Amino acid sequence: MSTTAPIWRTPEAYLAAERPDAPVLFFAPSALERTARRFLAGFPGLTTYAVKANSEPAVLLSLIAAGVRGFDVASPDEIALIHRLAPDAAMHYHNPAKARDEIAFALAHGVRTFSFDSHVELAKLAEMTQGLQIEASVRFRLPVAGAAYDFGSKFGADPEKAAALLAEAAALGMTPSLTFHPGTQCETSFAWVSYIRRAAEIAEMAGVRIARLNVGGGFPAALYGDHFDLEGFFAAIEGATREAFGDDAPALVCEPGRGMVADSMALAAKVKLVREDGAVFLNDGIYGGLDEFPVLGQTHSFRALKADGTAHDGPTRPAVLFGPTCDSLDRLPGQPDVPAALAEGDWLVFDAMGAYGSVTATRFNGYGALRTAVVASL
Repeated sequence: MSTTAPIWRTPEAYLAAERPDAPVLFFAPSALERTARRFLAGFPGLTTYAVKANSEPAVLLSLIAAGVRGFDVASPDEIALIHRLAPDAAMHYHNPAKARDEIAFALAHGVRTFSFDSHVELAKLAEMTQGLQIEASVRFRLPVAGAAYDFGSKFGADPEKAAALLAEAAALGMTPSLTFHPGTQCETSFAWVSYIRRAAEIAEMAGVRIARLNVGGGFPAALYGDHFDLEGFFAAIEGATREAFGDDAPALVCEPGRGMVADSMALAAKVKLVREDGAVFLNDGIYGGLDEFPVLGQTHSFRALKADGTAHDGPTRPAVLFGPTCDSLDRLPGQPDVPAALAEGDWLVFDAMGAYGSVTATRFNGYGALRTAVVASL
């Protein structure tokens, strides 16, 4: 007789039955597949999942099962993983700074789409891809607000340089394209519209018709309890492209990470201690699955459960939430409201934990290990 891992109805059911000591990451494949289908049905172009957001094989296999056939990869390990799980999938190597051995690895695994933001990187690509037809996608940046944090501080050429790079790539016989990333957790379409308009201007300055325009990720997830109209973002992107490029519009590509996977997971952290000053100590923190909270400057929404998995009710109070390590920096942002009756052994279940949780957790101080449980719903 075979033994299979159980699928639990809800996090509450799991916590009540198992009473675990370690933090638990709950994965709902049905939630991930629903979001994937929204992108596949609604985005007016090719959807490529940003593997960096969550590279767990169960996540990738759920996306493949939902119909995702494109992946944004940023390292040889990610290329090898996708090549193994979906050998026929499109892979876009959109890390603009690559070593020669990384480019060689990508080429050997069938990658033919690369991004860059410098003449040095373009020269390297030209040297290593002689005799091959590749898509060369110039990454550009703008001083556009609207994201939780800006991706342009590390990557991206300014528009004038981007135009020069685009013209040079076309002159080398490469398929010229443009790409940008508006930043993470964009809650309005303003950034995409601004970037798309400037992309048309860059192409005109270069005198080049671009084959594709990759509009990046940045699609928002419900980190703080608010849900967003993805279809509204898709419509704004399509409308801005039509307006900026007219009848000669390039094919569109997007690369959602957080916006695709975040809402498919929740993380339960156990209360280790409620100190007499009201501070709450959890068994996970910024060196574990909750590592991104200080970067975003806000703690995700959560629900509080008693040790038996039932919901807390009654009055609440603001509290400082600390992680388990000995580092005083291990503190979650703000002073969110917790039940006044919160006690040792209870749980805080944080929403939208599918992105940048398990993949960036450390084992500092011996903490950071996460159990994973599959649930029907969150």
